[in-house]
Amino acid sequence: MDDIKNELFKLQDLKYREFSIKLIPTVNPDAVIGVRTPVLREFAKKITHNEKDVALFLNQLPHRFYDENQLHAFILSEIKDFDLCIKEVSRFLPYIDNWATCDQMSPKVFHKHRAELLNYIMIWIKSNHVFTVRFAIGMLMQHYLEDDFDIKYPQDVAMIRSDEYYINMMIAWYFATALTKQYETIIPFLENKYLMPWTHNKAIQKAIESYRISDSQKQYLKTLKINMKKFSKL
Repeated sequence: MDDIKNELFKLQDLKYREFSIKLIPTVNPDAVIGVRTPVLREFAKKITHNEKDVALFLNQLPHRFYDENQLHAFILSEIKDFDLCIKEVSRFLPYIDNWATCDQMSPKVFHKHRAELLNYIMIWIKSNHVFTVRFAIGMLMQHYLEDDFDIKYPQDVAMIRSDEYYINMMIAWYFATALTKQYETIIPFLENKYLMPWTHNKAIQKAIESYRISDSQKQYLKTLKINMKKFSKL
């Protein structure tokens, strides 16, 4: 909607725009308005009371601007009805074209509906769309590493084979985070080298950088790194 787009331009921060462009290389620089994330979140909360305008905006896909996609993600994150939220998230996912929108979309209602959410995650994780797969892995990381943890979830993530950087980075992030919460269960995935070599090493790197991993665990993780020079000669 033009009214919402005009408001976004009023909130523009040109210095932040230049900063953002460097962080989201998959987005055309001309598509970046440059609205700071906290400002966008507040704007999303502000306009949610106007259901008609929000509905029109959500139906206006694809959006032209990155900031519109960000706003879209933040609006969906505020939806309180699970069925409506999951419908809108599923409809929006194919239009996500960058890691920031993917990772910052985190519907609050999902936490209360983890059993139902899991069915959708298992569909998304098999998608051919990079950021749909990344979102699925992110949801497994966010909602299923503690009380609802099951060994089959890291098994599903470990089985993913992709040449896409943004998928492999999320797999690494998932396993690094999983090590902080389920160390004894997750460490065999690295000991037995179930991940692709680059992803394997990146997961170890990210885990070593975490303050939630003990020094002794970090030392052991270092011994599990794959020598990429040797591997490339195989």
